[in-house]
Amino acid sequence: MPRIALQELQDLATRALAAAGADRDMAAATARALIYADARGLASHGVSRVPQYAAHLGNGRADGHATPRIVAERGGAALIDARSGLAFPACAMAIEEAIRRAREYGVAFAAVTNSHHFGVAAYHLEPVGAAGMVGVAMGNSPAAMPVAGGTRALLGTNPIAAIFPRSSGAPLTIDLSLSAVARGKLMVAAKEGKAIPLGWALDGEGKPTTDPKEGMAGSMLPMGGEKGSMLALIIELMVSALSGAAIGFEASSFFIDEGNRPRIGQAFLVVDPGALAGRAMYDERVETLISAMLAQSGTRLPGYRRDALAARAAVEGVEIPAALQEQLTRIAGVRSSM
Repeated sequence: MPRIALQELQDLATRALAAAGADRDMAAATARALIYADARGLASHGVSRVPQYAAHLGNGRADGHATPRIVAERGGAALIDARSGLAFPACAMAIEEAIRRAREYGVAFAAVTNSHHFGVAAYHLEPVGAAGMVGVAMGNSPAAMPVAGGTRALLGTNPIAAIFPRSSGAPLTIDLSLSAVARGKLMVAAKEGKAIPLGWALDGEGKPTTDPKEGMAGSMLPMGGEKGSMLALIIELMVSALSGAAIGFEASSFFIDEGNRPRIGQAFLVVDPGALAGRAMYDERVETLISAMLAQSGTRLPGYRRDALAARAAVEGVEIPAALQEQLTRIAGVRSSM
């Protein structure tokens, strides 16, 4: 596979999204988020999503010229309408508002409605950690999992992430979807013609499958069985009921070109540690726990392996499939350098 520098890949992704109909700011914001994923080894949420986004921009499932705006606010709460654009400008506005309001009120909750796929949940929390605050990000997605005891997919894989800054060292970053694996891994496996392990997905008849295409047409299995399903339900309600966003089963799949405007939602909780037990106490408690964790052989801190991959990628670039690079080049309308 060709190796490409991060800036070159970001420029290519930006051009491709702009050529597909996103305005320059939306295209650049989206490309930055996708490169963040590729640099951290999360190819399922990286530039492999550009063709999908481009199709949605082209067929009206996403508005490339939408400008997000605050449509409701009170104290530490704010609601941002993404206006059916790609999610990243609206999420950036929500994070900015949440940080600002948390500084004033100690805690803030900013939700996004009428949105689209928001990529790696932890990406949005980087500014929160840099501001010395604790953050939680969550989002719903088109239906992919049944509720506990059900057979029809009603809930999305509904990712959640959290960030905890440290007094010294990089923040702890925790990021997971509530399916056994992220659905994007099935997308990548399908494109590469590879089988998936049993336990990831069910086919359209509710039977376990190793075929990623059958899994994408069927449903994902939740992590932890019924407990994972219940956690997904919590996120679904936190995001949709508070923001007015679409519920997962009301949104057409991201993995098809045609369909409705998904109108899903995201939500961000930001807490200033100084508003509670105080910054000094927060730092002491975090470091006490980390010391106990690292005292055990083999323990690793969440997010640190991804950070190491990103540092390496900043120097060496990342590998992407040649077919994907050619596809991005075609969408961008520029001549391939391969």
